[in-house]
Amino acid sequence: MASTTPPEVASRVESYIPRFVLTRLLNQDQAGRRISLLGTIDSQPAVLLAERAAFATDHAHLSAFPTSLTRIRNLGANDIYSWFLANSGATKANPDNDIPPDFKLNLIYPCTEKHIKKYSAQPLRVVTETPEIYAAYTRPWIVRQREKGTLQWIFNIIEGRTEQEDVIYRESGDEGFLLLPDLNWDRKTLTSLHLLGLVVRRDIWSVRDLTKDKTEWLRHMRDKLLDATVKLYPDIEKDQLKLYIHYQPTYHHFHIHVIHVALESGATQAVGKALGLEHIISQLETMAGGPEAGFHNVSLTYGLGEASELWEKVFGVLKQGGQVKIADF
Repeated sequence: MASTTPPEVASRVESYIPRFVLTRLLNQDQAGRRISLLGTIDSQPAVLLAERAAFATDHAHLSAFPTSLTRIRNLGANDIYSWFLANSGATKANPDNDIPPDFKLNLIYPCTEKHIKKYSAQPLRVVTETPEIYAAYTRPWIVRQREKGTLQWIFNIIEGRTEQEDVIYRESGDEGFLLLPDLNWDRKTLTSLHLLGLVVRRDIWSVRDLTKDKTEWLRHMRDKLLDATVKLYPDIEKDQLKLYIHYQPTYHHFHIHVIHVALESGATQAVGKALGLEHIISQLETMAGGPEAGFHNVSLTYGLGEASELWEKVFGVLKQGGQVKIADF
């Protein structure tokens, strides 16, 4: 970006940065991508805010990006998913220095068309899924997604084949669950902590399958997930944690996200995407009806990308007054 600052002013202020002498770190936010530093320049106090610049998006730079990375260190691998820490190419000139990694990488290989659509830029829509739409179209679509075998990586964890060294807490039995780091967390920055609670049972696919008779189970899980988190990370207190559930979830096997309250809200915490666990428990407790009353009886409003299957095959079709073809799921 071209500067509009007069050259003599630009030269003067640019000279300030190398003269900045650090006093202390004031803050670290955006999951560690931005820092606020207190220091001095020529004995006068100064605050320096540093944020990672945007990626160059031209083809030449993007093509060179993977080969420019150094010190690639795997954090875990499960089925088609693996995740890493790495250093940028700028560290090649100092290979012996102990420089912290400046990239967190997630790799999906081989990926599916669904992955490509999920991570592509696309217009967004807000839809309202009534109980009737859920029963007639969304649930059959979910059944089809599960039949495609996309949950194998979840079952690998639950059945003890992968990532067992990462399990923070486990309860066995039909109503058991386990807690482990989410693959999007660097496992180091506490203010961006992100853990995942996975249930063992396979008959609960999403919030839609929660009924009043599961309230005590949800409350028990909430308490145990909080206890296990603060036990492992004693610098965090329970009231610094948020627990929520996605709808629609990325994968249809019931799970609970546990994050630090300081983790800045993005698309995954947006209204209509993230449902607070406390709110879910309260709503179930006050819901009219018997033990079988639940979220399958309510309308849920959430966002969808226009490239998602649910928009292309269900909600987009319904908007145009067309007939949803379940056989195409």
